[in-house]
Amino acid sequence: MNTQLVFHFHPRCQAVAATPRRGKLERLGLFLRHHRKSIIAMQWCVVLFYGLLVVLPAFQPLPPKDAHIWNNLRFFAQFVFWGIWWPGVMLATVTLGRVWCGLFCPEGFLSEIASRHGRGKAVPVWLKWSGWPFVAFVTTTVYGQLTSVYEYSEAALLVLGGSTVVAVIVGLLYGRGTRVWCRYLCPASGVFAVLAKIAPLHYKVDREAWDRVSTAEPFNCPPLVDVRRMTSASGCHACGRCAGQRDAVTLALRSPPAEIIDPAVPASRSDALTLLFGVLGLATVAFQWTVSPWFLKLKMGLATWLVEHNNYALLADNAPWWLLTHYPENNDVFTWLDGLMVLVYLVGGGLLLGVALLVGPLLAAFLARKFALAPWLDWRRFALTLIPLGAVSVVLGLTMTTATQLRGEHLLLPWLPAARGLLLTAGCLAALWFVFALLKNSTGALIGRIGAFLAMCLPVALMAGMWGMAFFVW
Repeated sequence: MNTQLVFHFHPRCQAVAATPRRGKLERLGLFLRHHRKSIIAMQWCVVLFYGLLVVLPAFQPLPPKDAHIWNNLRFFAQFVFWGIWWPGVMLATVTLGRVWCGLFCPEGFLSEIASRHGRGKAVPVWLKWSGWPFVAFVTTTVYGQLTSVYEYSEAALLVLGGSTVVAVIVGLLYGRGTRVWCRYLCPASGVFAVLAKIAPLHYKVDREAWDRVSTAEPFNCPPLVDVRRMTSASGCHACGRCAGQRDAVTLALRSPPAEIIDPAVPASRSDALTLLFGVLGLATVAFQWTVSPWFLKLKMGLATWLVEHNNYALLADNAPWWLLTHYPENNDVFTWLDGLMVLVYLVGGGLLLGVALLVGPLLAAFLARKFALAPWLDWRRFALTLIPLGAVSVVLGLTMTTATQLRGEHLLLPWLPAARGLLLTAGCLAALWFVFALLKNSTGALIGRIGAFLAMCLPVALMAGMWGMAFFVW
């Protein structure tokens, strides 16, 4: 006797059985989308903590000689902001994408909140210029060095607090529940956009799956990204609000050079210039000028010339603290000559270094055209292979402040030179790996690919030399 077993599934069970099992990363993205209230509460906590650390220390007296990080609010705020916070933000951007922007940044959050209650004006054409983030980055970087933003809370309040106020004003004027400030004006936006390109974690969009669904629950993308056509992590704030949209957007892993070597992803001119002249150029010079013997020789030579010609105007030290560093009680005062030299050295040095770094990508692109390697292998694409080196350079520069602060607490760091050497080596090798991955699948003569690879060794060697001198020679 044959017995046939028939199973009757409840409709809900059938729906569950038909739903594909989601991976951990995909579930994490959906978690971020469906727990907005918790994220908003966390963001308000960040705003409060950020505000207290920016505002309160500026109204405290300068630390006495026996002050420490753990018993002085000024030192504590400096260590948190410049010793831990910003290096951590850069590392998070390289590994996780722009999660700082989407989940934590107080400026972006406040600007978005303000835009919900503001005038909601359309974004003017002049404000959409792609060069504003770079201009803002140069301005804040140079101004921060002139006022010693890493050392004094008054300067930090002026730079960070001023930036937050402008972000709120922009939110009150433009957009409706969006982050116009973050998209077009934020000084750090260009740097984050560059570093996020190599993050192994990103939101992947399946264009075909998106187009198959005719209707879906609406969502708000604060940085104004066209999610349907999103191929780059540069503009995505990794907030998770689009996760699961039309069953086409998922949080996923990718190879770090995937975006750089994909011809379908455009290589932006503004990103390439920001990397070469901002992240690798100006920022490197800004981190190193205080230990550079070149800067000291130039300044002393010019000061000697002024004295010999009885011209003492630039040697005066009567500039206000909000223009040049002026803290006589700490024996820390900039003369007008100091300020002029910092300005010229940073802008001129950053420009020269950026031009020198550009030689490699231009030469590689020339060889790519000459040997018909691939039509999309232009100088911008080659320049973006230096992003790992840019990330390492920024982290090395920011942790110089961390090391200085820890040494001030008499903490010995005998392992620091080796760690710096290993990190710099890792950045150089990662950049060369990106170049190799870019050239590996290209067509054309082998000698052309070898020549392009060697051309890209030039900027890598230059940056290795710059940091090598700063850490091991100067």
